[in-house]
Amino acid sequence: MKPEIKKFLLIAITILTLGMYTPPALLEADAAESEEVDSSKTKSNNDTQTENDTITHEINDYFDLSKIPVPQADDHHTTQSALTEIAKEQTKAKLGPKIMDQVEDEFITEILPNIERAIHTLLKNINEQDIRYYGVSEEAVSGYGEKIFVLYDVRTNTEIARFDVRRENRPHEGYWFNFHYHLKEDQFEKHHNIGEIYYDKNTPPRWMS
Repeated sequence: MKPEIKKFLLIAITILTLGMYTPPALLEADAAESEEVDSSKTKSNNDTQTENDTITHEINDYFDLSKIPVPQADDHHTTQSALTEIAKEQTKAKLGPKIMDQVEDEFITEILPNIERAIHTLLKNINEQDIRYYGVSEEAVSGYGEKIFVLYDVRTNTEIARFDVRRENRPHEGYWFNFHYHLKEDQFEKHHNIGEIYYDKNTPPRWMS
């Protein structure tokens, strides 16, 4: 082949293959860089997955109902105390602030302790499994009605005892408040006395006023 033709063919081939040939060293460098990028992506994905797993576990732990303490009926004394406290608060609410201003000292020293003793007497023979289903109604009657609260079995809505206060206008004395309760066992007919306190000769305001 003539030198001129050979030279022409070499130049033509070089032009045609321009950009298609890559030196081996460059290929190795590209491969190494590609592996590094893939490794970085894998590590990043792994880190993200680990972080997501951690957050998921924390959320599950936070909302895990099995780890939330379930209110349990404590011993007999604690249950009675809880009922007694509700009953005392209901009795205070029944009288209302206007009447309480007039009779607070006698009410605290004479009536509340007797209400507590009455509730303990009613519940002392009730077993723990039953007593935790006992409740105190929280709808005291305003106006002139006698009802303070009712001790009842929440399972059957059965009334056990009704606690009342009656206002009495005694001649030449004035108004007294008589606290008492009725029991289911005698069809709520008998008055079981809790105590009484003197108000005044003037007519007391309505309950809860």
